[in-house]
Amino acid sequence: MNNMQVVEKNRVLKESLISRQVYCALENTKEVVARSYKRIPVYFTEPSNGQVQNSKDIEFPIAQEDWGNITKISLYDALSGGNKIWEGTPEVVKSIGVASQYKIPRGYMIIRLR
Repeated sequence: MNNMQVVEKNRVLKESLISRQVYCALENTKEVVARSYKRIPVYFTEPSNGQVQNSKDIEFPIAQEDWGNITKISLYDALSGGNKIWEGTPEVVKSIGVASQYKIPRGYMIIRLR
């Protein structure tokens, strides 16, 4: 069913992703657990046509340990713990080893309500 009007999609996106701080997390089979890892704040563009995209680069710290293959990207409502509010699969699975960094360039995280 695809009956939600664009104005309502934009309102939902604004309320859930822009009116509060959300944090990006990386996952392999579960969220990465490592001394050098932390969730990163995400900032989005204003909703347009039922979608938003990240308005700034999302840069994780340089790994000091092996984080494994990143197979999911998630958004949470807290820097640690909290509630998962979105998850998606990256276009490319990237292996993060020692001295590697995971970066999502501005405009590459697109969240769309259909």
